[in-house]
Amino acid sequence: MASRDTISDMLTRIRNACMVQHETTVVPSNKMNRSIARVLKEEGFIDHYEEVGEGVKRQVVISLRYKGRNRKPIIKQLTRVSRPGLRVYSNHKQLPRVLGGIGIAIISTSSGIMTDREARKRGIGGEVLCYVW
Repeated sequence: MASRDTISDMLTRIRNACMVQHETTVVPSNKMNRSIARVLKEEGFIDHYEEVGEGVKRQVVISLRYKGRNRKPIIKQLTRVSRPGLRVYSNHKQLPRVLGGIGIAIISTSSGIMTDREARKRGIGGEVLCYVW
């Protein structure tokens, strides 16, 4: 049975792949997962992502990044904030700062998925999806 919370599923797959130092991980393709992957790419947490397959079998292949000779993952932590049972919303003045600005919060706004910094700059709030650092 497919997961009802596709965002948590995606974050768990990335977290697990980072722990065992996989080059890539595959997540089901939908608009939300593609948008989160785009934000992670823009912020430098992943190398790149691409959509493969056709129709209902489309998937997003995410290429993970590591640093140093002993390949430490760039993504240290992925934390789901808002979930289907408890949605977390925030206006632009109260958007969370993750680790004092080192990490990012991914926000779902009326203007699309973006980081907390970008949402603050545009003056819009929304649903706090997850923290990444």
